Formats: sequence, structure tokens, C-alpha cells
Amino acid sequence: MDEPRFLLRLFFGRDQRFGPGKADLLRGIAEEGSISAAGKRMGMSYKRAWGLVEAMNADFARPLVESTRGGPKGGGARLTDEGAAVLADYTRLAAKVAETGAPEIAAIAARLKP
Repeated sequence: MDEPRFLLRLFFGRDQRFGPGKADLLRGIAEEGSISAAGKRMGMSYKRAWGLVEAMNADFARPLVESTRGGPKGGGARLTDEGAAVLADYTRLAAKVAETGAPEIAAIAARLKP
């Protein structure tokens, strides 16, 4: 049996959600310096990645990602301080919940069919 996985998805309003996909996209942008490259790394289209960034920037009081248009030197993207803080908060929360819930996750997994 595979090791159980835990995914945390937060719902704040009808259309305001934040979960592992958006967190992975932010992490990819921070590491790659590009929305396109971060999306590609996740197997996501450029349009989908941009749509998620636009949604996150619209959902939060301050933008999470800043981007610059391409040109002779190329464009790029980076997390704002707010984006870095949201990613860090989410990562810490997911780790806490997974650690605290480990006994229950193991108990549920033990009841599964082999």
C-alpha cells in the first residue's frame, strides 16, 4: 500500500480557495522566476498558470505575485512579500495538521482493504 498523503485545501468564500496546487505554483514561481516555467514544471498550460495567479492576486488584499513583461531581456515573475508570507503560512499549517493528524490518518489507513 502506498504511504497516505494529506492535502489541505482552504475555502474562504464561494470562490476564494487556497490549496496545494496554488501553493505549488507559488513555490515554482519563487524557484523558477517565471509563471510560465512554474506552470510547465507542474504540467500546467501557460494560460491556466496565469489564470491561477490572476485569481490569487484578486482574492488577496495585496498581490501575491508581481510579473514583468517580456522584452529583449525577457520577462519574469516573483513572489511579493505577501505571497511569500501566504506560502510560508500555508506550508506551516499543512505541516502542523499532518503531524497532529498522523495517528488518525494511520488509523484510517489501517482500516483500508489491502
